[in-house]
Amino acid sequence: MHPEKVAELIRAGLPDAEVLVRSDDQTHFEARVVSAAFEGRRSIARHQMIYRTLGELVGREIHALSIEALTPAEAGVGPRS
Repeated sequence: MHPEKVAELIRAGLPDAEVLVRSDDQTHFEARVVSAAFEGRRSIARHQMIYRTLGELVGREIHALSIEALTPAEAGVGPRS
């Protein structure tokens, strides 16, 4: 599976998200997801939100997924003074 397809699926499930997905072999992926939807949620809940966007692909087409899930503030994104 192409990394951009994985990114599209994540964006579809988290419409406000800024998503970057990389892969060297099309089965092992690294995703950086920045979303306001992560505000007030622990890391495990953030990861679960992302896994839900990918459904049954995880464990099949997506053999492994490394996730960095950040709020805009944590990523340094947003309004600046």
